[in-house]
Amino acid sequence: MTTPHPSGNTKASSAALSVNGIVIDAQAITQETPVHASETNPGLAARRALVVRELLTQQARAKGLLADGAALDDNTIDQLLDLECATPEPTDEECQRYFKANAMKFRSPDLAFASHILFALTEGVSLAQLRARAEQALNDLREHPEQFGEMARTLSNCPSGQVGGNLGQLTRGEAVPEFETALFDSPLKGLLPDLVKTRYGFHIVLVERRIKGKPLPYEAARAGIQRFLGEYVRQKAIQQYLTLLVSSAEIEGITLEARPGLLLQ
Repeated sequence: MTTPHPSGNTKASSAALSVNGIVIDAQAITQETPVHASETNPGLAARRALVVRELLTQQARAKGLLADGAALDDNTIDQLLDLECATPEPTDEECQRYFKANAMKFRSPDLAFASHILFALTEGVSLAQLRARAEQALNDLREHPEQFGEMARTLSNCPSGQVGGNLGQLTRGEAVPEFETALFDSPLKGLLPDLVKTRYGFHIVLVERRIKGKPLPYEAARAGIQRFLGEYVRQKAIQQYLTLLVSSAEIEGITLEARPGLLLQ
């Protein structure tokens, strides 16, 4: 009988693999291994997955959900887990408690309305020269801010230059972090006093206005919270169920580590 082991290593990569006397042959392991190519140890991951699948197959047959000789499919797995890992729906009280503890997650997004002029980094262009050109343009705009649109049409390497650099309405997550910092985390508005450097080059940025996100009411967040909490509890129940199957089975050829999440992979 296997017991959870901190290493999670196979006892021997060539050891015969069996679950409660049912042998998992080498061909099955060979076919399964490419599915886990992204894992640190694809062979181990394949053996682990096949063991869990065999455990679920045996349980599905024991519960009358799968005929002898029939292959386990996703629908049967779902039926088995629904039967064995039934979990109650989160109560309204639980949802409200989560909402209060995570209030900052539940708000409408911050908005910014801005324009920019991009001096793009391109192959063969000197960074120092590009910065100097951008700095000169920024100095000119400090003297004549009304020329921003025209300069964007003339100088910007961004398609937005065709509309005077106007980027329209932006929310967090739509731009690279350095640009978002300038848009959302600075109190300054209008023509920003310094260039903004990103992976794309140097930007002259004009912030027209910002609109802070507002807290969402509980009613707007409740359905999402209920789905999240329900799935969280279900995953925990499935993990405990799989751990119980492993600990009560006769498994040869692998020592499974039953830490949270591992058996679900």
